[in-house]
Amino acid sequence: MALNILKLCVGCESVEDLEAWVAHRLEERRRNGEPAEHWHVTRMVPTRGAEITDGGSMYWVIKGSVQCRQLITEIRPFTDNEGIGRCKIVLAPEIIRTEWQPRRPFQGWRYLKAEDAPADLGKGGAGLVELPPKLRQELAELGLL
Repeated sequence: MALNILKLCVGCESVEDLEAWVAHRLEERRRNGEPAEHWHVTRMVPTRGAEITDGGSMYWVIKGSVQCRQLITEIRPFTDNEGIGRCKIVLAPEIIRTEWQPRRPFQGWRYLKAEDAPADLGKGGAGLVELPPKLRQELAELGLL
């Protein structure tokens, strides 16, 4: 069974912000003649990388709730220009919306077992996606999502 990573999506106010950021970064890489891939850099290298790249996802916490995920395709440890070990977690560009699941703030990232991960929004959740982000946030804060 795949293992996931849970991460705060700092700087994003909504899933739409994350989608725009990913699109911007991919376009920027294309313009620069670089491979059009998306990644997130972390300081710590996951020790359970084989489990993660076997179908695991990065679940993003936005404004206090898990709201979406991206499939993790590769984990690339590297050393930055200052000699500090870091890790690129390569992500599929598609952002999959999930049921909202409240989460308290934390630093870094956490492993997230498949059985603890929120379900993807199916066809029945399409109406939720169409709600304005502010309204979705208010409903989540009231415990209605």
